[in-house]
Amino acid sequence: MDESDINKDKPEISGRDFNRVVICSDFHCGHRVGITPPNWIDRSVKNKMPIQREMWDRFSGAIDQLKPIDYFIGNGDMIDGDGGRSGATELIVPDRNEQVDMAIQVIEYVEAKKHVFTYGTPYHVGQVEDFEDQIAKHFKAPISGQEQYNINGTIIDCKHKIGNSSIPHGKGTAISKERLWNVIWSEHEEQEKADIIIRSHVHYYWACEESTWLGIITPALQGQGTKFGSRQCSGHVDFGFIWVDCYKDGGFTWGKYVIPLASQKRKAIIL
Repeated sequence: MDESDINKDKPEISGRDFNRVVICSDFHCGHRVGITPPNWIDRSVKNKMPIQREMWDRFSGAIDQLKPIDYFIGNGDMIDGDGGRSGATELIVPDRNEQVDMAIQVIEYVEAKKHVFTYGTPYHVGQVEDFEDQIAKHFKAPISGQEQYNINGTIIDCKHKIGNSSIPHGKGTAISKERLWNVIWSEHEEQEKADIIIRSHVHYYWACEESTWLGIITPALQGQGTKFGSRQCSGHVDFGFIWVDCYKDGGFTWGKYVIPLASQKRKAIIL
């Protein structure tokens, strides 16, 4: 995608000299602790959990503060899939087509004027078919494995997957490696050198920067409570999303909504 694509029919909002971009990932719609629109919260009885309502209220409230929003980037894993590794026991909606409907409702709430998407991991979004194609088709939007977007001169490089770190002080290594690869690709004149590198997948927030670039690992829109995470992982889970304001002079500012969830706080069991 080139500059003419992303900036075609660029919206103009009175009094603003920037375009606002919201970047969300890892919805895992259909999972019991994935982001769940109100229609499905109200319908779910067996798998209804307090965290579902809290996540939606915190997400929608944060989005309301940022509106109006010009661009939405969905950075993968927007549905949870068939839950094969856990026998679908964690799903409130096993039908992946209905999970797509859930994800569409989440994105529609943002009310962005233009949308772009990247693919998530095959286990969640389709080993053979790509269910996220349905989401992109609904919004008449492009979707790819990795893409760069030029918004008012700011180059944002987006891809879903990145390596995980099992140590807190190692979280910056993987995103720094992605920056180095971007520089190498740009020296071969096969990519543009990015101002912002965006990655997701690992369900924690991390950011690091130097004078010429910014790297962000996005938080997830899925909370704690997966069988895999609770039984096999130690790292912290961050719920939320990020936003970037791309100014017409080529500069940008950015921020995060990393939102603590009260329903996930643990207390020791008194014996």
